[in-house]
Amino acid sequence: MAATSPALATIVHLDADAFFVSCELVARPELRGSKCAVGGCERGIISSASYEARACGVYTPMPTSQALRVCPDLLLLPHTPGLYGSLSRQLFDLCETLTPLVERNSIDEGYLDLAPCGLRSASAVEVAVRALQSQIHTRLGIPVSMGISRNKLVSQIASKLRKPMGFVVVPPGSEAAFLAPLPVGKLPGIGAKTEAALQARGLTRIGDILTRPEAELASLFGCTWRAMLAAARGEDDSPVSPDVEDAKSYSQQETFALDTEDFAALERVAKRMIDELIPRIRGEAKRVRTLTIKVRYGDFTQESAGRSLPEASDLESYFYPLVAPLLRRAWTRRRPLRLLGVRFSGLEDGPKQLDLFTSEAASKQRKLAAVLDRLNAGSGPLRVKHGHQLPD
Repeated sequence: MAATSPALATIVHLDADAFFVSCELVARPELRGSKCAVGGCERGIISSASYEARACGVYTPMPTSQALRVCPDLLLLPHTPGLYGSLSRQLFDLCETLTPLVERNSIDEGYLDLAPCGLRSASAVEVAVRALQSQIHTRLGIPVSMGISRNKLVSQIASKLRKPMGFVVVPPGSEAAFLAPLPVGKLPGIGAKTEAALQARGLTRIGDILTRPEAELASLFGCTWRAMLAAARGEDDSPVSPDVEDAKSYSQQETFALDTEDFAALERVAKRMIDELIPRIRGEAKRVRTLTIKVRYGDFTQESAGRSLPEASDLESYFYPLVAPLLRRAWTRRRPLRLLGVRFSGLEDGPKQLDLFTSEAASKQRKLAAVLDRLNAGSGPLRVKHGHQLPD
C-alpha cells in the first residue's frame, strides 16, 4: 500500500449526488429539474430525492405518504432493477482508470488514494480530480461531489458540504481548523440523539470538543473519547483499501441519508435489492444457495446473518421468505441502522432448479421469470413489478 505524502493531500472521497434519482434521470432526462423521488407508494419509503424535492422538505428514508404531504406534486419513480448496480460499477471503473487504490464503500460512495499517480503538487491533484468528476458526469450522467484531504475522515466530511457537484479541498495542516466551525453532528458516529445531548452540554461545534478537559470527554463519550478527540482534530490513519470483489458472490448495499429503524421499510429495501441481483444472476446462467443480510449502525459497527437453501436457485421467490428472519437475526442491537446490505453466495452453474415444488410448477416459475426479465430489460422504468413493490 502506497503511503500518502504528509505534504500533499491525495485522499479523495467521492459521493454520488441523489444517486438513485440521478440513475433514473439518465433513462428519463426529460424529468431533470423536476420534484421527483425514487421510492414506493403509499406505505413505502423514499430511497432518493432530487434536490428540487429536498427543497420542499423531502428526505430519505421518509415515508412516502409523508413525502406526498410535504410535496403534493412529487413525482414518484419506481426502482429499476439492475440499473443502479450497473452505473455504480461503471462509475468506479472510471475511478480505477485514475488510480488503482479505489475503495468502494457503498453503491454510491467510495475513497481514492492518488499517491500512486506521481502527482507532485496540490494543483495537479485538483486538476486530476476535477477531470474525473467531469468525466463521470459527462459520460454517465451522474453528478458526484468530491472531498480532498490527507485522510479518509476529513475527505468524507468535506465531500458532503457543498452538494450537488461539490468540490472541497482541505489543505494539509488545516484539518482541525476546517472541522472546528462545523456542527458536531458532522462527525461520523454522532447521531441525532447524541448531537442533541452534546448541544445540551454546550458542545454545538466540532471545535468545542477540543476545549473540554479529558475527564469531561470521558463522561460524554465513554471509552471512545480518545477516538472522538482524534476525529475532532481531523486525525485518521486508516488506509484506502481496495476491495477485491469475491467472484463467487453478488452483493448490493444501501447507505441511508438518515439512520432508520423502520423494520417494514428495511424489509422492502432488502427485497428490492434481491429484485436487482437475481435477474443479473439469472442472466449470467448462475444459481445461488446462500443469502446474507448485513446491517451497519451509526457508529459503523456491523452485524450479519445468513441462511442457505437446500439447493441453489435463481428465482427471487425462494429468497423472499428468508429476508425478515435474517434481518431480525442480524439486527441484534435494535438501534437505528445506517446501512443495509444483501449478499448472495454459494454459486453454481447450470439450469438445474430447486425442487421444492413439483417440476411443473418450477418450470412455470422459470418461464414467468424469463418473461419478466425480457419485459424489464433495458434502462427504462420498471414495467412489471413484484407484489411487494405495489401499494399495500
